[in-house]
Amino acid sequence: MLSAYRPGRIQAGARSATRALLVAAVSTACGSTSAAFDTEYPDRVILLIGDGTGVAQWSAGLYAAGELAVAGFPVVGLVDTRNMFGKITDSGAAATALATGVPTFNRGIGVGPDSAALESVCDAAELFGKATGLVVTSSVVHATPASFVAKVPDRYRYESIAEQLAGSSLEVLLGGGLQFFDAEWRTDSWDLLGALRARHVFVENEEGLLALNPDTVSSLVGLFALDDMSPASERHPSLALMTQVALAVLDHDSEGFFLMVEGSQIDWRGHENAPIDELAAEVLDFDAAITVAVEYASRRPGTLIVVTGDHETGGLALVSDGDGFAASYSHTSHTAELVPLFASGPGAERFTGIQTNAQVGQALLDLIRSTNPPAD
Repeated sequence: MLSAYRPGRIQAGARSATRALLVAAVSTACGSTSAAFDTEYPDRVILLIGDGTGVAQWSAGLYAAGELAVAGFPVVGLVDTRNMFGKITDSGAAATALATGVPTFNRGIGVGPDSAALESVCDAAELFGKATGLVVTSSVVHATPASFVAKVPDRYRYESIAEQLAGSSLEVLLGGGLQFFDAEWRTDSWDLLGALRARHVFVENEEGLLALNPDTVSSLVGLFALDDMSPASERHPSLALMTQVALAVLDHDSEGFFLMVEGSQIDWRGHENAPIDELAAEVLDFDAAITVAVEYASRRPGTLIVVTGDHETGGLALVSDGDGFAASYSHTSHTAELVPLFASGPGAERFTGIQTNAQVGQALLDLIRSTNPPAD
């Protein structure tokens, strides 16, 4: 059985010790900061995407908690988030670029500018015999997770995306979106839940997730809400717990794996121009999942961790508010700001400097393809 993992609840007095442990874990995983690039190719790749997360969002999390897991990463870069045809991307175009290495149009999912299907990093990982997984706090059919598996020209074709996810080779799928698989809710009455239950261990709540023995689970689907999961302060299971379980299941694959983890609702708090404490709670829920990834990598030195955003949302600035600070937004939508990227582990040197989102995606594909020969 697993214990609930909620590092975001660490008390302030313990944060210095936590910071030291995280730096030690990153150093162990990489050999040391100065020798972070001794191994060229990773066996396991963990991509963590903070939807809508720019510098100001990370700053809000840092000031709220005092420490961030990404502080120990030896590589820091910036990502140009523009889409194929304009400066303001949506999550479909941005995630497709990260997943496939090809820039595309807004609302496109896993397709190029001509709407032709593209090979994603999940597709490549499966071709090379690796396990794959997606973990999100939105519905699993939302733009970011969908872009790593589905191929549709419009991100809002949720039922089609659900069909493709249900028919995919994913070993792990965790998040919300039960209604898009349930015959009672689908417009075509197709029972995709039955197909998922036939091929995977299936859970619907935190209790079911905690009761699992990961040593006995080779594939797992967890759908914890009809649509999107609750905000961070009410979310069960947390993103950190879902990530912990996903890694425990994917770790069984001797060829390695690719896992994408999304802190989906940082973006939504930006769209809402939410108060700073609500925004920071989402950032810290995401950062707690990064802590889980770092601790995993400390036990599996061939693990690459890449953390970035797909775009910035809200035009957030942190301004004085008497004794503290408050959120000041310039917009309720996405902006063209560069977003930070953090990387550690073998291959991390590919992510330095300023790159486009498509260049980041191409680097991920190159690293996956260079690890093993394709499976027969």
